[in-house]
Amino acid sequence: MAVPPIPSPLAQLGGRPFSFYPAILNAGHNEWIYRSATWSEVLVRNTKTNEEVSVPRRYVGEISRVDAPVMIVGLLAELEYRSGAVWPAERRVIEMPRAVNDVPRPRLARPPADGAVVVGIRLESDSSSRVGKLVLGGVAIGVAGCVLAISLFHGGVIATRAFYEPLSQADLPFTPDDDYSAVVRVLGPPQAERWRSGSGAQSAEQYELLAYPQRKLYVILMGRHRADVRYIGAMDWNWRPAHAVDLAGYGPSYGFLRRLPRF
Repeated sequence: MAVPPIPSPLAQLGGRPFSFYPAILNAGHNEWIYRSATWSEVLVRNTKTNEEVSVPRRYVGEISRVDAPVMIVGLLAELEYRSGAVWPAERRVIEMPRAVNDVPRPRLARPPADGAVVVGIRLESDSSSRVGKLVLGGVAIGVAGCVLAISLFHGGVIATRAFYEPLSQADLPFTPDDDYSAVVRVLGPPQAERWRSGSGAQSAEQYELLAYPQRKLYVILMGRHRADVRYIGAMDWNWRPAHAVDLAGYGPSYGFLRRLPRF
């Protein structure tokens, strides 16, 4: 049986627009909407041109935790749009044109050793050289400090940089219809089991955790009653979503897993 692709983290955005960082070169307006995903690509649509572009999943990073003024989705490499597809950006070296009627200049012949011209060089004193180096070093440190202070004060380069974590993924064959017995048939008995009751809007839900240290995974089951919990996904050993499924009436379970406190 074919295993459906793991939902992209972008799926949790639904119809909310977002921007890539760094922006895709030559793509024009940097505002996109998630459309769909496969194992290898994520399909997004430009909100201004309505053009749909497929971005390789290996270049898609994390989503920013702050959505003001706009949600940011990180790219793990600088990409550019050309020939109807997205490719890694290439930096080309442009050769400066020659002047009109310019021709290569021949090298001057090296004079013979016995005819070399002796040029007098005046050496600076050690004290003058040392003072000059200290002055240059002080100027360099001052300029660097000013740039750093301005960036911090205005919320510039440092304040607006987004930090992303790569999403670990596990290839698991489970669906929302699989229960405890189905998980044990595939992965074997867990080393540990724990229960947790939901809170807030999910206060009626019951969560069961099955720990598999050898796989560095926590399998998560959820249901209204402990007797009928079903598979909703898996967390890695650092408590980050590693596998998600589509839940009827809710969509991808990635959002549930991301908000689930560790237990």
